[in-house]
Amino acid sequence: MKRDNLDKLFDSIKEDLDYEMPNLGHQGRFLEKLQMQNQNQSAPLAQTRMKRSYWRSALAIAASIIVGLGLFTVFMQNPQPKDLASVSPELSETQMFFTAAIEQELATLKSERSPETEKLIDDALKQMEILEKKYEALKIDLTKSGDDKRVIYAMISNFQSRIDLLNDVLENIEQVKQLKQEYNENKLTI
Repeated sequence: MKRDNLDKLFDSIKEDLDYEMPNLGHQGRFLEKLQMQNQNQSAPLAQTRMKRSYWRSALAIAASIIVGLGLFTVFMQNPQPKDLASVSPELSETQMFFTAAIEQELATLKSERSPETEKLIDDALKQMEILEKKYEALKIDLTKSGDDKRVIYAMISNFQSRIDLLNDVLENIEQVKQLKQEYNENKLTI
């Protein structure tokens, strides 16, 4: 049944079909035309791709420049905080003195760690962290104020407060040691 329908279809268009063989070299000419057509179409495509790559490169360079300028402006607006050493040579020596003294006292404090002094030392270290944060804020204030003497005085006072705190804690540790020694002596004599 299907075969009959196909035969009828071909019989009806038989006159329109071309049964002749193509001329000699037809396939070669056809392939040449096809290649020419492909070359004509690929040339504008290649040019379009090149234009796109130039634009992408230009946009990438422009974006890099914008990011660089942005970072430069941010860093110029937010300079690094100054400390005492950046104000004058005398204050630099003062800062070095206080820093060395604080480091020495901290080392002494940490060497005194025992079960009896654990709480005292931990509390002292927390207080030292608070004073250090305040000092960092003072450094920012010094940068913004343009070497204001009040800020410099507050920074020196902060150093002195840290040393006083460490000395007080070391004195308390000595008292704890004495009380422990007295307790042990009383325990032995009784």
